[in-house]
Amino acid sequence: MTPAARLSAAIDVLADIEARRRPATDALKDWGLSHRFAGSGDRAAIAGLVYDALRRKASAAHLLGEPTPRAVVLGMLALDRGLDLEKIEKLFDGGRFAPSPLTQGERTALARTGLEDAPAHVAGDYPEWLDLPLARVFGDDRVEEGRALAHRAPLDLRVNTLAGDRDAAAAALSHLKPAFTRWAPAGLRVTIGAEQKSPPVHAEPAYIKGQIEIQDEGSQVAALLAGARPGDQVIDLCAGGGGKTLALAAAMENKGQLYATDLDMRRLAPIHARLERAGVRDVQVRTPRPGVDALADLAERADLVVVDAPCTGTGTWRRNPDAKWRMRPGSLSERVAQQVTVLDRAAGLVRPGGRVVYVTCSLLADENTDQIQAFVTRHPGFSPVRPADLVTPLGAAAAAFLDSVLTFPEGLLMTPRRTGTDGFFVSVLTREG
Repeated sequence: MTPAARLSAAIDVLADIEARRRPATDALKDWGLSHRFAGSGDRAAIAGLVYDALRRKASAAHLLGEPTPRAVVLGMLALDRGLDLEKIEKLFDGGRFAPSPLTQGERTALARTGLEDAPAHVAGDYPEWLDLPLARVFGDDRVEEGRALAHRAPLDLRVNTLAGDRDAAAAALSHLKPAFTRWAPAGLRVTIGAEQKSPPVHAEPAYIKGQIEIQDEGSQVAALLAGARPGDQVIDLCAGGGGKTLALAAAMENKGQLYATDLDMRRLAPIHARLERAGVRDVQVRTPRPGVDALADLAERADLVVVDAPCTGTGTWRRNPDAKWRMRPGSLSERVAQQVTVLDRAAGLVRPGGRVVYVTCSLLADENTDQIQAFVTRHPGFSPVRPADLVTPLGAAAAAFLDSVLTFPEGLLMTPRRTGTDGFFVSVLTREG
């Protein structure tokens, strides 16, 4: 397919997403099934165009003066990909399979690429109803924080220290040109260009042998800040597919006991194969059963309980850009209620002198600092660790990391703009002995 034909396809996919109000992954899958002539490179390029357009949906529509799929693609090419009017006109030439030529109004709009007159939620590319919640956290910086969330994320890998070291893993993946991550001592980062396909990491020998896992650097840092130690009794209360479970097990050096569970047994399905591949031996997976408390025997026994809480995922918009436009206020209320339930459960599992670590991939105070304040009110025997003490597991990078994050009495917040990671909030709460 020509670049112009790919643009036509991306416009069609965006129109399908809008008309049927469906996730981008579903629309892209259906497009691929009905256009089997398109190669993997074409499909990857079209997906990249669709996701980049969704990332810049509000600002692109503002630039062109209308929210149509065509307008959003045009605006994205100017704002995100940096194409000038001449280059865009060559793509929109009306030729075979190409989009129709630009109108005079489109040319006029594309001649000005500034967003000086745009309201904050448009310039920052996030839903209008989230402007006040984001202003509460970031103030006037919310536009820049939003813009950072509207750029494509890199591919981050965590080296499994149970199976090797970072230098050896980087050498095995040298064809991907990985760089060492700034904060996570076992992390590698692969930068993917706008026209590049995401590399098939699952087919890499290093992955198959359990030497690496796909995990954002922010998630790796959150697991490190939990401070799991060899010999500890640790509970991963919202383990899901096991990403942080594996990181915790590596920190524990396969010594001690790690219990992994989740309220949704379906989310636990991938964890067994991942544990085996990584060579993890100290994990018990506790699968929930109706009417049975899978952790009843562990009350007040854990040194550490990790709550990787269900949340709105506002910190991961770089990777899931259509989710921000589908998010509604009701979903925030639902997540907040779930977080209260899981935090209260964690409080009954940790021993006196132990710790509860609360993690979200959210940027919103409702899910972060507010939750911790409310938890401490309900459970006065717990108190949050100061951010300055929280970052010590990062070693030599701790001071620079502390200068980069947003800090609160309740914990700290990573963001793409500040730390180059997904957005993560981390709070460590100690129970008095």
